[in-house]
Amino acid sequence: MAACLVGCFFMWGCENDVNDVKELGRRAPGIEEGKNIESYISQNGRITAKLTAPLLLRYQGDSLRKAEFPNSLHVDFFDSSMRVESQLFAKYGRYLQNESKVFLRDSVVIFNTKGDTLYSNELYWDQSLGQFYTNTPVTLVQNYPYKQKGRYANGFRSNQDLTDITFFNIQPGSFAILPDSTLN
Repeated sequence: MAACLVGCFFMWGCENDVNDVKELGRRAPGIEEGKNIESYISQNGRITAKLTAPLLLRYQGDSLRKAEFPNSLHVDFFDSSMRVESQLFAKYGRYLQNESKVFLRDSVVIFNTKGDTLYSNELYWDQSLGQFYTNTPVTLVQNYPYKQKGRYANGFRSNQDLTDITFFNIQPGSFAILPDSTLN
């Protein structure tokens, strides 16, 4: 009789809630954390950029396979001789590995060796195409032939060194000095 009573006690004590069992089957993505990140980016065997960031959060198990730079990031872009041709700074970045794109936001600044500087609140960096683009307002400060500033558009597309820029939805009162294509 005692064995039967103890057996019933154990059977009652081992009962599980169905919702608790279902929660065990769900996996929360693991998060890898890296500090003082320095990463070199290459394409076709050539180093094209150097990324530095104080913090990297990489999400594992997520179908999007993404990484975040929540405390800023800085990128130096190199020409074929490994000289810095342009630089990028943003307070936040999110890398989407499946798309080879980086979403940048919050005080995004890109400048080249000529001193041209582009400002935006958010934009994308497409690593495979080597381009920046956005549909949000951008401001460009040109340094040649003399320093001038103007809000150009509600969107743009450019190569990484800001030498080939296309503006979209150009705003009234905007201006730009373009090189004369008839000169050799």
